[in-house]
Amino acid sequence: MKKISFLLVLMGFVAQSYSQTDSSIEYFESDIILQTATGSIYGTLTIPDGVHECPIVIIIAGSGPTDRDGNSIAGVGANSYKMISDGLGRKGIATLRFDKRGIAQSKDAMKGEQDLVFETYIEDVVLWIQMIQKDRRFKKIYVLGHSEGSLIGIIASQREKVAGYISVSGIGESADKTLREQLKDKLPIYLLVASNRILDSLKAGKTVEKVDQSLMSLYRPSIQPYLISWFKYNPSKEIGKLTIPILILQGTTDIQVTPKDAQKLWEGNQKAKLVIIEQMNHVLKESPMETKANMETYKNPTLPLKKELLEEIIRFIKE
Repeated sequence: MKKISFLLVLMGFVAQSYSQTDSSIEYFESDIILQTATGSIYGTLTIPDGVHECPIVIIIAGSGPTDRDGNSIAGVGANSYKMISDGLGRKGIATLRFDKRGIAQSKDAMKGEQDLVFETYIEDVVLWIQMIQKDRRFKKIYVLGHSEGSLIGIIASQREKVAGYISVSGIGESADKTLREQLKDKLPIYLLVASNRILDSLKAGKTVEKVDQSLMSLYRPSIQPYLISWFKYNPSKEIGKLTIPILILQGTTDIQVTPKDAQKLWEGNQKAKLVIIEQMNHVLKESPMETKANMETYKNPTLPLKKELLEEIIRFIKE
């Protein structure tokens, strides 16, 4: 992979100040930029006020066109990552969250979808960690990966020294297997057969020229190199390579990733702490399992996070 250089740029360090009624700690947000060879990646630092040294959590977004707040043009407006940052800030824990390359303010950092591979996202996180390591305000670095970001965070945490790793709604097996499982009841049989053939080819490292128009959104030629690079990783094996403290969090009403995935991750590294949170869905809100009601929470930016989520993260960091 092409070596990417980076440069820290802080813009308006005391840009915003927040004071919450449930805590005496105020926290501030400031812009932060990672300059790369292919463009700038933009993020937000949330830092407790008056704290000279504190832990920091780097939040890695999940799949799709997801921005630093956990929202996307694909219909997600839950503000989940911003709520994590706010909740941790009130407890004296700093966070860094960022727009994925090619998304939102970081859109110019990706020239074309065909140039993106899974390792690109891993390298981005490695560079963010290296940047934060040079900032003396942060005594310990934790990595939190949500959904697809879980695997990205696992591998980045293998490559750079961090204090601990947190997986939230992370898949437990290679992504091609997850796709097969998710699609088996959603596609008519002829499309399911075609989909499985494409997955077989991509898993073997071979692109597919002819794709049924109905499957183009999943397997368009420009995304196939990314899928090939993603499918080669087994999360349960990768998490087994970590020797740092690990927290695995998973909700019971997540309609995208299941508690079985969390169990597989834990089986890969049984020194990890596994916590299953009742009635928490994929956007980390309280929700029933019923699909329509569940999906409504994806568009609700005011619905609070499931409280056990922040409690477990805070406990993990404080301990």
